[in-house]
Amino acid sequence: MDFSQTLIAKSDAILDQWVEAVYQDEQIEATNELTFKAVRNSLPRVLKALATVLSESETSDLQTVVDASLEHGTLRAQQGFEPAEIAREYRLLRFVIFSFLEEDLLQGSAQDVLRAVRLIDTVIDEAIARCFNSYTQGRLQELKQLQSQLRLTNQELTRLVRANKDSLSHLAHELKTPLTSIIGYADLFLRQQRQQSDIKDTYGNLENIERVLKSGRLLVRLINDTLEISRYDAGQMKLQPTLTDVHSLINFVLEMIEPLARAKELSLVVECERAPSQVITDPLRLQQILTNLLSNAIRYTESGSIYLKCWTVPPQQWAISVTDSGIGISLDAQAQIFNPYFREVTSPQVQNSDGTGLGLAIVSRLVQLMDGEIKVDSQLGKGSTFTVILPLKTIPCNQG
Repeated sequence: MDFSQTLIAKSDAILDQWVEAVYQDEQIEATNELTFKAVRNSLPRVLKALATVLSESETSDLQTVVDASLEHGTLRAQQGFEPAEIAREYRLLRFVIFSFLEEDLLQGSAQDVLRAVRLIDTVIDEAIARCFNSYTQGRLQELKQLQSQLRLTNQELTRLVRANKDSLSHLAHELKTPLTSIIGYADLFLRQQRQQSDIKDTYGNLENIERVLKSGRLLVRLINDTLEISRYDAGQMKLQPTLTDVHSLINFVLEMIEPLARAKELSLVVECERAPSQVITDPLRLQQILTNLLSNAIRYTESGSIYLKCWTVPPQQWAISVTDSGIGISLDAQAQIFNPYFREVTSPQVQNSDGTGLGLAIVSRLVQLMDGEIKVDSQLGKGSTFTVILPLKTIPCNQG
């Protein structure tokens, strides 16, 4: 019995149900920001080629499976998928294909069914292998780009360290952990590749690459934050005020932050009905302030809610507050939290976080630049509230 025509006839329905299943799988978080077309991408070619493999009258088109799977892996690397998410994609594809062919398979002979099942499994396994191969290459390419970016910023970092000798010990301490991780995992990966050059990439290798990339991103973020502080302290930071829709900007920030809260099962509560509809401010700097405050609240909160509130402060000001139910800040630390590189290391949660000790320092400087003020109210074990008060109209003055 030839199941190829059945597969071709049902391919559109298979693809639609597969995309729906991928969207509904909570463990495939990378699809949250992707369109239907971006998720579907090269899978139609895989199904079409699979049909030729099942057919006894057509020449098997395995090369299309190879090409489409390589393309799929490269795209998934660009889209930020994790290896486990790709594996779940193909697991769902296998399940959906068999569910659609089940009725036809039951009508075939045992020999026909066994042949079809073996061929489908073989093709999908080959697709997974090729996909992971191109995914690994894509991640390695991203790693090379990170290394290139690090080299390009090395001169600026050297100048910065010389200009800020008092911060040298703090900066060296913060750089040590991600750098050590990059060197260790990169060395491990290279040694494994030399010893097993004839073996395909495994999950272990992929996980090592992911750790290298995570440490590299942390290092680049630390460098960028340090440069931001440096620009302010050197009087080189400029404001570009413009008429800004407050609610649209807040919604934009929340769309970026919401996946972080969802990953920790935290609820985001927004109360901005009393906020001004429009203000004259620098939208990029305001976005930085909101993003840093919200991500900080999520980072140090394990359960509960994050509250974002906005309201007008007569006669010519408005306020933003971010409240969390996290670990809180001691009274002694509250006097230092806006200093660069400061972290309350007495808390294990702070020690184990990916914070750099620069987020609040940047917020404080931006608020000052925008002629505003920032306040903190916190108790250990009960959470924190950061309140920023800004003018309704920011004067377009620049430093220096």
